[in-house]
Amino acid sequence: MTASGNLSQDADAPTARVIDATEWAGSVGDVWAAEWQRTDRSFADLSPHLNAAAIAAVEGQAAPRILDIGCGAGGTSMALAAALPEAVVTGVDISPGLIATARARAESLLNLRFELGPVEAIVGDHAPIDLFVSRHGVMFFPDPVAAFTAIRAAAAPAGRLVFSCFRAIALNPWISEIITAMQGAPPPQPAGYMPGPFAFADPDVVRAILAAAGWRNVEARPIDYIYHAGAGPDPVGDALGFFSQIGPAASLLRSAEPEMRETMRQRITPILEHHHKRGAVDFPAAAWLWSADNEQ
Repeated sequence: MTASGNLSQDADAPTARVIDATEWAGSVGDVWAAEWQRTDRSFADLSPHLNAAAIAAVEGQAAPRILDIGCGAGGTSMALAAALPEAVVTGVDISPGLIATARARAESLLNLRFELGPVEAIVGDHAPIDLFVSRHGVMFFPDPVAAFTAIRAAAAPAGRLVFSCFRAIALNPWISEIITAMQGAPPPQPAGYMPGPFAFADPDVVRAILAAAGWRNVEARPIDYIYHAGAGPDPVGDALGFFSQIGPAASLLRSAEPEMRETMRQRITPILEHHHKRGAVDFPAAAWLWSADNEQ
């Protein structure tokens, strides 16, 4: 998984602070490790699309080698290791807390291991890889062309790449409506490439990055899904707690003056109540499902 938030706002508005790798490898990663159940829940409708595409990408291979980029707490790695018991699956992340959580969750899967470190620095040790996969873990590289070039260099001759990422902020009201309520202005869509959760929203940017890194047969498929934000006996309170810990809203809260934080949380509540139906707080969400290969 990766760090949250990289939103630039007007000078007079609160800003969601950029979280650097040092924080992500420490306190921020620890928060995500503690929140793995709710983060997995938020992606529960998207994950089957990603997992199915990944499994199809190695169909017919006897013992495929799979590497999960930005594996977070291990949800995607575990799903693939369980579905493909003959595969060798490795999950990689820069957060010690997330890697520890992933290892604890996956003790029974003998074909799965997790490694700590930046994928672009250690991927060569795992070559050749038949499939690289990532659930929203590839939008944070300081130099994405260099990262995807290093990843492709470790791919098998017919190696594949499958990953998901968010589409435009405007298509994801779990951020657009909430950030607008918090600060009184809609969050801007980053132009070009800027590391952050919406860095790959523009398909032209992604195609250019992957082409420059040497990937071929690049394709993108839009996926509309439900972002599950709150559940349980108090779904609105659960969603408020989740957004206060994870993602751009949490980053905005961390960067705000202490006396403003409760006011900002109160502004979120009507949005959550509006999306509270049938015992859950659910938002529409929009993602890309990308695929590419190493064939020349």
